[in-house]
Amino acid sequence: MRWRPAQRSDLGWVEALLFQNVQASMFLIGNLREHGLGPQRREAHPHALTLWVRPDRDGVFGITTAGTVLMMAPDAEAADWRGAGQLVAGRAISAVLGDAPQVRSFLAVNDLQSHPCQLDSDDPGFLLDLTELRVERRADEEIIPLGEAPRAVMEAWRTAYEIEAVCAGAEAAAVKARADIAECVAKDSHRVLLHRGEPVAMTGFNQSLPEAVQVGGVYTPPALRGRGYARRVVGRHLDEARARGASRAVLFAASEAAARAYRAVGFQPAGTYALVLFSRPAQTRATFVEGCT
Repeated sequence: MRWRPAQRSDLGWVEALLFQNVQASMFLIGNLREHGLGPQRREAHPHALTLWVRPDRDGVFGITTAGTVLMMAPDAEAADWRGAGQLVAGRAISAVLGDAPQVRSFLAVNDLQSHPCQLDSDDPGFLLDLTELRVERRADEEIIPLGEAPRAVMEAWRTAYEIEAVCAGAEAAAVKARADIAECVAKDSHRVLLHRGEPVAMTGFNQSLPEAVQVGGVYTPPALRGRGYARRVVGRHLDEARARGASRAVLFAASEAAARAYRAVGFQPAGTYALVLFSRPAQTRATFVEGCT
């Protein structure tokens, strides 16, 4: 596979390819729409992308300013992923995210599969046509914007989520939680379920586009699990997205309990999503590979 730098003229077909594989492409779509293309600069946003494409218009590969590698090239083979590794040789890679078979091939051929990880997980992906959404409402429950919930409680929940979901250390999780909650409030991206006036579960959209949303940050405190709170808050938040015109939703489940909750609102299995977060930055080795530019 010959990779070349993406141009603005490529964005139409790139987005079409990504939406054809939306269950594993929402981070790519969202980053491109919000930050566009451009060279990596010291002052660039952490999610800004440098992107390469295949001239045959069936593959994209990129890295963010912060070092997250993202990809969608369903027909790529080992040699293609080795070539992709050369494109980011010398760059600090902090994470690799995407369709699990593609991510695993990229890691293997670039000798990164044994690099120390904070998180190394292949999670089942799910896709929902929002016309098939099943919403359960109860008279003693309501959902509210995250900003209307008690801030200290939400920061504690988010800290626990970071520790449980991505294996973060307690101190780092608390720092990130404060920043995350502030950002989520500013974006109005998250909702909290109240049961008889008390917060019992949280959900959010970590990508929200006019056409589709990606559910993330779902959390129920351990003592309150098994009561259906997660599925009801997710369903009601998705109903808001459907009302404003979104037609699809995607997510990946970190546990079988989570998967059951998502299936209950209508989600169907859709591949496997890999989340690989390195404990310290990794690098691919630079060697000459014909066809990489």
